[in-house]
Amino acid sequence: MKRAMTVILPALTAVLWACGGGASHSMRFYTLSLPAEPAASAAPYPVTLLVGHIQAPPMLRNDLVLYRVGANEVDTYPYERWAAPPAEMVEVRLLRLLRESGRYQFVSDLGSSARGDYIVRGRLDGFEEVDTATGVEGRVVLELDLFDETGDHTVWSQLYSHDEPTKGHEVADVVAALDRNLQEGLEALTTGMNDYLARNVKAKQTAVKE
Repeated sequence: MKRAMTVILPALTAVLWACGGGASHSMRFYTLSLPAEPAASAAPYPVTLLVGHIQAPPMLRNDLVLYRVGANEVDTYPYERWAAPPAEMVEVRLLRLLRESGRYQFVSDLGSSARGDYIVRGRLDGFEEVDTATGVEGRVVLELDLFDETGDHTVWSQLYSHDEPTKGHEVADVVAALDRNLQEGLEALTTGMNDYLARNVKAKQTAVKE
């Protein structure tokens, strides 16, 4: 018994030192900035959009800040966290961007009681730091699609994948790069969606009338 205690006590001392007796680390939390309110469109598309949940792998549905190690390994920072899961922040940002653009007759989330002409669906597959031979980058891989509830099929989809260079080597610099990258990605994706609507809304309305 005494011999066992000799082994256990140093181990217990090490645990207590790590938990509170050694150097303390404060947790840092990061969030994404909401986009500036865009200029309202004078001629909105006569459609109602419902924004669905952004799908994502489990690691992007919690608050961990990720960094990629090589081609196939992803790790996390121990003292850095997102204020909300990345998939949720992307969904909020997308909903606000669509709603405040003024380009649609009505925009709401899918959980509301509203009926929609289209459901905007998305999947976030990349939102992490990537270390390369030339520097540190923030990677965003996001796909959006437009589901036509009337026709019960997907009518448009587009993938955005880009690595944005950071302006430093701290986690805060990575967060800023991810923020810029996501903004550019959402602008590119919503532009593609609007191009589809501009080409097809009038044709769809004409077909319904006939």
